[in-house]
Amino acid sequence: MDMVDLILTVCLIADPGDCRDEHLYFESRGSLVQCMVLAPSEIAKWSQEHPALKVKRWTCAFPNRNRAI
Repeated sequence: MDMVDLILTVCLIADPGDCRDEHLYFESRGSLVQCMVLAPSEIAKWSQEHPALKVKRWTCAFPNRNRAI
């Protein structure tokens, strides 16, 4: 099964300068464009579960094969 990596750059609402990357992995539906189309709903779900963080930007990528998921 091929995976796609939705990379979110998130910042603390209380300290907007304190940011980090979060990686959400899910099954690839064939292309990064498809990931970009599906991303907003995944980002909304993630944001509801993490109310102290704000998503500043996001992108899709195929994960590095050497990275443990």
